[in-house]
Amino acid sequence: MSARTRRQFLHDCRLGLGRIAAAVLLGRTAATAAPAAVTAEPRGPHFRPRARAVIQLFMGGAPSQLDLFDPKPKLKALEGRPLPASVIGDQRYAFIQPDAGVLGPCFEFARHGESGAELGAPLRHLARVADELCIVRSMHTDQFNHAPAQLLMNNGFPQPGRPSLGAWALYGLGAMSDDLPAYVVMSTGSGLSAGSALWSSGFMPSELSGVRLRSGRDPILDVATPDGIPAATQRDTFALIDRLGRRRRDVLGDPEIDARLAAFEMAARLQVSAPELTDLRSESAATLALYGCDPDQPSFARACLLARRLIERGVRFVSIYHEGWDAHSDVRGNTLQRCAETDQACAALLADLRRTGLLDDTLVIWGGEFGRTPMVETNPALGRSEGRDHHPQAFTMWLAGGGVRAGATHGRTDEFGFHIVEGAVHVYDLQATVLHLLGFDHERLTFRSASRDYRLTDVHGRVVPELVA
Repeated sequence: MSARTRRQFLHDCRLGLGRIAAAVLLGRTAATAAPAAVTAEPRGPHFRPRARAVIQLFMGGAPSQLDLFDPKPKLKALEGRPLPASVIGDQRYAFIQPDAGVLGPCFEFARHGESGAELGAPLRHLARVADELCIVRSMHTDQFNHAPAQLLMNNGFPQPGRPSLGAWALYGLGAMSDDLPAYVVMSTGSGLSAGSALWSSGFMPSELSGVRLRSGRDPILDVATPDGIPAATQRDTFALIDRLGRRRRDVLGDPEIDARLAAFEMAARLQVSAPELTDLRSESAATLALYGCDPDQPSFARACLLARRLIERGVRFVSIYHEGWDAHSDVRGNTLQRCAETDQACAALLADLRRTGLLDDTLVIWGGEFGRTPMVETNPALGRSEGRDHHPQAFTMWLAGGGVRAGATHGRTDEFGFHIVEGAVHVYDLQATVLHLLGFDHERLTFRSASRDYRLTDVHGRVVPELVA
């Protein structure tokens, strides 16, 4: 039976994959049930991990570091005038001219916590947990456009086809739960330039890919058994599908069939675990208020609360993508809107992880794919004014928990926020440091494909000790 014919057969059954998956469970005893969802043998850490799990809060489109994390009074003094030519050099931009005037910071900055972290006014909730943050003001990237920059940040390469950071984490450490996917992805914005490649397993086994949960009250489709399907019919159908799949696997020796069977089995487990996981109404009123979350409405806050519940139940890696930060026009209004959508929930997530004892070994990563320019973008033909263009030379991210140095600010940019002058951290350096916190030497965590050993950091990267507690 060809793969195409089998797909047609599954379609004709009019049954969701969750029901097909249960065949395996219904036909086995507990003693012989399949192991965790990730069946590929994990490599195991090279040394004791500081973090056992990761929550990635990816701000697609690139937040303005100059308005949120990296105050530059000099820009206010220069507003409307061009930067010195010696600063810009030969850098060219897609939507602004090299002699464009400076746009000063849109918000006031203040120091917060015992660490004195400097944060822009829209981050009033994050200010309350400032001492949990390790702020990295000296990030830089090689990529200028959204899709390749997002791929580089998430996958270590600016073109599709490489495994994501989450896939590498699973490849190294394996799954912690039998009942939930080990790598979960949620998207709460308008769409990502690089799409689903950002959580792909690339050339690794497909079972290491992220599992996408929808943002509404029903995040996993086709989990419930359809009405009118007798249990006996369901069992017989499941057993047949299981037999056919395994027979085909034995004929072809294709490991992807094992990955598919593992996915079916996980779908069956989700029939039991998913309803309890996604029922946020079981959370206290105080917790819902902390996040600013309506349990029945899709939102970034709902995704953050669900991320805590996932980590609590043994999920290894959770990515939340919140798009819409690409402020080519009205950077002030864009930043206020995006912070209104995300700031309270980000702070609540850190506080909640601390309250539940999970923050010490859960690494939280916040940031986008690059930064925004100190020069203003104004283009009447495109209806743009008071915006900022893409800026790969310097931007800010923050980390928390999972073995990072809390209450620290690392790196420094020049007085214009244009170039890094101290403590530069490339995207590859960040990835090497994240793998280090997970217990891996990034140069030794490799996967062989097409007769070559690949790694997340390619041939680059160094661990940044200043970020590690």
